[in-house]
Amino acid sequence: MVTQSLTSPSPACDSPAKLKRAAGAAVGWIISEGLTGYPLALETMKAHATAVAAGEAREAVWLVEHPPLYTSGTSAKETDLLAPERFPVYAAGRGGQFTYHGPGQRVVYLMLDLKERGRDIRCFVQGLEGWIIDTLAAFNIKGERREGQVGVWVARPERGPGRYDKIAALGVRVSRWVSFHGVSINIAPDLAHYAGIVPCGITDQGITSLEDLGQLVGMPEFDGALRRNFERRFGPAERAAPETLVSGS
Repeated sequence: MVTQSLTSPSPACDSPAKLKRAAGAAVGWIISEGLTGYPLALETMKAHATAVAAGEAREAVWLVEHPPLYTSGTSAKETDLLAPERFPVYAAGRGGQFTYHGPGQRVVYLMLDLKERGRDIRCFVQGLEGWIIDTLAAFNIKGERREGQVGVWVARPERGPGRYDKIAALGVRVSRWVSFHGVSINIAPDLAHYAGIVPCGITDQGITSLEDLGQLVGMPEFDGALRRNFERRFGPAERAAPETLVSGS
């Protein structure tokens, strides 16, 4: 696993070509319908990332929804799991702390070959944040980075001075320069489900969603904006069937 300081944006990462493959090969853009079990997703993304590293599969971006569950990252504190019996809890193996996944939240797993995309994990993380910020802007939401934090936030001055609510979480792992895990963006989840954890270890800010901010957006519409903005930063993507993912079984 490769680690770097990830929370300080670098102007050098903002080059339009920084995260694009020189060859311009299209990434497989895969959308799974219904709810995808977390153990299956974890096994599949690991297997596909291994195949990408070996040159046996092409890069993939996999969009899913999960049933209600909590996941713990490598920095998770046991005391931040406030209601361990509420939903299933899974060790994710990614960076970060506890987070929630559930219906109404778009989870995007990215299995990308960073050897072909600049070999810079900080720029990769910054690019993922920028991708989410650009996508939110399409729905008149101003997403922001916060110094010292990973993810995307929305200012909520009506809730108090200096108040920011998190709208998108990010947790990635990189092995042999291939990424897996990814991002989650709150479209219209049940925000009360976050009460069972201390999300991302943060106690002084809140959680929000497009619905909470007054934007009623369907998942297909949001996915279209995600893809358009992905292609601007990362290069072409083409629809592919879930069966093209390498099986973890």
